[in-house]
Amino acid sequence: MGNAQAISHTNVEISSKVPMDELVALCKRRGFIFPASEIYGGINGFWDFGPLGVLLKNNLRDRWWRDMVITPPIGPDGEPLQIVGVDTAIIQNPKTWEASGHIAGFSDPMVDCKETKLRYRADHVMVLLPHTSKMPPAPKVPSVAFVEGTPLQDIEKHIKKIAKKLGISISLKDFIGHQYREIEGSELNIAVHHDKLPLTQINKDKYTEIVAPDADVPGTLTEPRAFNLMFETQVGAVRDDSSKAYLRPETAQGIFLNYKNVVDNMRVRVPFGIAQVGKAFRNEVTPRNFIYRSREFEQMEMEWFCHPDEAKKWFEFWTEMRKSWWADVGVSSSNLQLRQHDKDELSHYAKAGVGTVDIEYRFPFTAPGFGELEGIAHRCDFDLTQHEKHSTKKMEYFDDSVQPPRRFLPHVIEPAAGLTRGVLAVLAEAYTVDASRPSQMYMKFKPSMAPVKAAILPLINKDGLPEIAQKLYYCMRTKFMTEYDAKSNIGKRYARHDEIGTPFCITVDTETPKDQAVTIRFRDTMAQERVALDRVEAFVAKALAE
Repeated sequence: MGNAQAISHTNVEISSKVPMDELVALCKRRGFIFPASEIYGGINGFWDFGPLGVLLKNNLRDRWWRDMVITPPIGPDGEPLQIVGVDTAIIQNPKTWEASGHIAGFSDPMVDCKETKLRYRADHVMVLLPHTSKMPPAPKVPSVAFVEGTPLQDIEKHIKKIAKKLGISISLKDFIGHQYREIEGSELNIAVHHDKLPLTQINKDKYTEIVAPDADVPGTLTEPRAFNLMFETQVGAVRDDSSKAYLRPETAQGIFLNYKNVVDNMRVRVPFGIAQVGKAFRNEVTPRNFIYRSREFEQMEMEWFCHPDEAKKWFEFWTEMRKSWWADVGVSSSNLQLRQHDKDELSHYAKAGVGTVDIEYRFPFTAPGFGELEGIAHRCDFDLTQHEKHSTKKMEYFDDSVQPPRRFLPHVIEPAAGLTRGVLAVLAEAYTVDASRPSQMYMKFKPSMAPVKAAILPLINKDGLPEIAQKLYYCMRTKFMTEYDAKSNIGKRYARHDEIGTPFCITVDTETPKDQAVTIRFRDTMAQERVALDRVEAFVAKALAE
């Protein structure tokens, strides 16, 4: 080890394919993410971030805050944009949600299964239609429902269970015919549209022919009904309708409520932005896909207030800016795409405006397709108009920089990113299969995003090596998130740091007392380089800045 030369890591087959079950297992085993309340059996839709997970999440959050608020982007005119930050209350006056439309319209279509007592979002349930010409005449073969995102092998198990219950011989091929193909660890992907339909597109009188996602027999699904997603709570000592309040379902409204405070007190001029990072809560009917769709999550949102005539320009600016930002934090551009919302899926606040674009990521459970990571929406002047109407407080902006001076309600461009989903995207992007390593994989985080930046490893716990290693650790820990790791043999320590994504393992070996140098192992290539002790800090700092 002491005379280690640079070792090339070549002729090694590395796969970018992400097995979701292994990623979830790694997150628990290495302290990224745990099921909430696990000792009591957990609670569906809630997750806890462990020691490494909170470091990763904070790295992503702090990078967003730095790039949006501390050093905002340079605008089209070559000048830095004006963006300020707020941190608003999770519980606001209930009138907030009346004005925003959440009480009346923030609901999902929900269906119940009378057999299993489970509940599903109707728009998340897909139905496989049988090829009746190939089926035995009796008993009648039902359609088979599954929750969008269900792995292929689980759908096949479901069909086998139904076949056994009904006493018929059917398989997945009988439902999708010549389009059958296996996509390991992925949702069923069927090219012929009529073979797979959303439940919402099926006539209610056909529900008697559908087997629910977890049921054994057809006809157990109820008709869809509206289900409000907001969590209710009570404020004060008296529990009645007058004390009813809600946990916020989004962070945006707290920004709109403080729009006038910011305009009046912070010397900002339109166009400007207000940013916020915080928790939001939605009582999802079917939380699923790990932390992708959960009931408690974090958002990174910015509301950009601009003149209505400039909304299209700023919409295009923020769309490009936000897509490139995800690439900057280590998400491959090949796994990102932009998707323009169709007219029939636009939110109520965007229907008369420029529209909405989603930045989508190819998550393991959506591959080869994509899932929403961030949305850029033109909210028009909907929110300010609604709050002006319900509060009777004027929200107009007075612009005295033009002649004649003018008053107007700004339009809003909203880049709204999921911090929790962002963490999942970064985790999935980093997971790299490598059969040449003892760990069989490594987490290829961009160094600046990695939870632990460097690990100081004394080769043996004697001969003065721990003292040298500890001195280096005490110096490094003030500059970067650094671990001192002296447990197990060096190979096991390398394997652990591969699994948690540490970019640099710095080994103090038996040659260090003689040459005052250490061996730095590079995570991605496993190459090693000898570096002088007094150059280690600068070496790591330069690498992290790249």
